[in-house]
Amino acid sequence: MAENINMNIPKEKFRFVQENEKIKDKKFDDKPIGYFKDAWIRFKKNRASVVAAVIIILILLFSILTPMFITTHDNSFMVPQYQRKPARVTALRDSIGLLDGGVDRTVTEPELIRLASMGVAAANYDGSGATMQEGYDNYHSPLISVSEPTVVLNAKKKEVNQYDIRVDTYLEVGFLYDSIKQEDLQKILDFEKESGLKVLYPLVEANEFNPDPTDANNWYKAKKIGNPVYINEKGKAKTLDYSLDMVLEDNYKRDENGNPIYYEYTGGGDINTAQYKVRVLYYNYYQYLYGFEPNYIMGTESQGYDMALRIAGGIQTSLLIAIFVCVVNFILGAMYGAVEGYYGGTLDLVLERISDILNGVPFIIVASLFQIHLAAKVGALPSLLFAYVLTGWIGTAYRVRTQFYRFKNQEYVMAARTLGARDSRIIWKHIFPNTLGTIITSSALAIPSTIMSESMLSYLGIVKLGGATGTSLGTLLADAESRWIQFPHLMLYPAIIISLLMICFNLFGNGLRDAFNPSLRGVED
Repeated sequence: MAENINMNIPKEKFRFVQENEKIKDKKFDDKPIGYFKDAWIRFKKNRASVVAAVIIILILLFSILTPMFITTHDNSFMVPQYQRKPARVTALRDSIGLLDGGVDRTVTEPELIRLASMGVAAANYDGSGATMQEGYDNYHSPLISVSEPTVVLNAKKKEVNQYDIRVDTYLEVGFLYDSIKQEDLQKILDFEKESGLKVLYPLVEANEFNPDPTDANNWYKAKKIGNPVYINEKGKAKTLDYSLDMVLEDNYKRDENGNPIYYEYTGGGDINTAQYKVRVLYYNYYQYLYGFEPNYIMGTESQGYDMALRIAGGIQTSLLIAIFVCVVNFILGAMYGAVEGYYGGTLDLVLERISDILNGVPFIIVASLFQIHLAAKVGALPSLLFAYVLTGWIGTAYRVRTQFYRFKNQEYVMAARTLGARDSRIIWKHIFPNTLGTIITSSALAIPSTIMSESMLSYLGIVKLGGATGTSLGTLLADAESRWIQFPHLMLYPAIIISLLMICFNLFGNGLRDAFNPSLRGVED
């Protein structure tokens, strides 16, 4: 038998406690922690989920704030002449050379002359002549930089000069022909006086020295596009060699006094109906039409819409579709699964067979049929939502049913039933809260799945959500499909956004799953 051990604890180890003083251990808190507070504490410990949540919030803020900060135009603003252009912000372009709307190219001498001639033509407003150097120095020259020539062999094994250049694609549009009314002509003339910007430029002769009379940039005498000529004393055309001091001979229309003609009457009976053909410098014409210079922080998409606004609208559309689908499927699935799991038996068997039949129909078939037969009546977006709702709730119903089978025979449920609680109270008050964590997690993970499927349907052309007032991320990807190699930003921006949404929502959902897992409650990491 073990001997009793007498332990003498010195009195110095004891202290007196006042009557109202609370004794609390530093490690354990005597205040109870609620279910959601405990979930929030555990969610914060998952760094990947927190970062994912922050990125989702930033993407959402981008979609909301971008239309607020771009005040010059809205989501429906489209300029066909500026299709598929890279990012350009005038203030940054002129100050530090960033976001200059430029692309890098390698060109031969005729193409270099053609691009440089746009700046020369802008400087040669009155037809008095301008050198190639004056064209370079003009603000409207599309050439940002030009390298020294490199001698290469062309297809005919002939040595030619080749240049590496950077071109402002907005200024590269150069000149355009337009037909305007008499009143508009007067407005342009008044705008030129007030702003000091030249909009109307001399018309060009449609003669043997104009290779393409429909192109307003063919303003100098040439036999082939880009190859300038001059007329010698014998009236013969001779090709010019490129140099910075070369002067291109204009091919402008002139009156009997030799003055350039800036507009030409083309028809109409009076001042209200008269039409005039004009040749405009489009960059300044844009400012006349809209009142500001072209600034697109993410460039323009394939039709000429502002890419930043279209991305913001696409994020809103894709997220609204995903959230709407998740909410509706949450409600339908919760109700359907609760009835199945609580009552069981024959009712459960019948309802399960119905959901099995619906679940056996491929979603892409459902979406395609709805787009063919329903979209013409209610629109592409409502028909897509119907397709999602038709079968999207089945997964949620299955999870709720499983949880109800797990909890409906617990002691606290039997006690509530014994005390006379109605079925509806037992279902929603006592059992359903135990399924909430699972449903929230599955709903969060369903958002990226919905975004991905919508993008896939839009990319395949099954659903077309693009329009003048809005679009979706999948539609932007579909529009960029055939052009993304030449214009990578068309696919780059929507692809990055979709990738971030997919990754972040999955990480966010994983964090919610761990946070709402009852078995991990109170577990320290």
